[in-house]
Amino acid sequence: MSDVTKILRKIEDGETAAATELLPLVYQELRKLAAARLTGERAAPSLQPTVLVHDAFLRLVAKDQQDQWNSRGHFFAAAAEAMRRILIERARRRQTLKHGANHERISLDGLSAKPSSDTDSVDLLALDEALSEFEQHWPEKCRLVKLRYFAGLTIAEAAQAMNISDSTAERYWRFAKAWLYSRLDV
Repeated sequence: MSDVTKILRKIEDGETAAATELLPLVYQELRKLAAARLTGERAAPSLQPTVLVHDAFLRLVAKDQQDQWNSRGHFFAAAAEAMRRILIERARRRQTLKHGANHERISLDGLSAKPSSDTDSVDLLALDEALSEFEQHWPEKCRLVKLRYFAGLTIAEAAQAMNISDSTAERYWRFAKAWLYSRLDV
């Protein structure tokens, strides 16, 4: 059993001090995950990976939100889900009029230059909507998508976290990608 798994067990048992032991062990991996999630995101151009990691970590270790983590992979999947929810909340908040919805955002760097296009970045709200619909029909396949896309796990790692074979995970992934591509018009 890894150190992370041991500390996760302590947290589950109610040892609040264990959370302070956990962060240094998982911080770098969480930061890489956060940086990957923020790359090209229209929904959070001002959000830094460090802030996303800390917000997600606080959600994960909050007393009223603690889940039972049976492994290190399960913890990182939960962390990825927490990051996804934070990004979705920020994207929704930015679409309100109070936060500048329908206003074109431009960079102040090089005012004479044409603002860059966001067409190649992921529309987080559209993806969330499509995933919600997908999850209603195929919850296991949706879980695989979340593990792969938001947690950054490989097919093998996601299969292990879900207790399914690699070949089943491959089939789920191919199906999910095809369905989501057709839904998102990518």
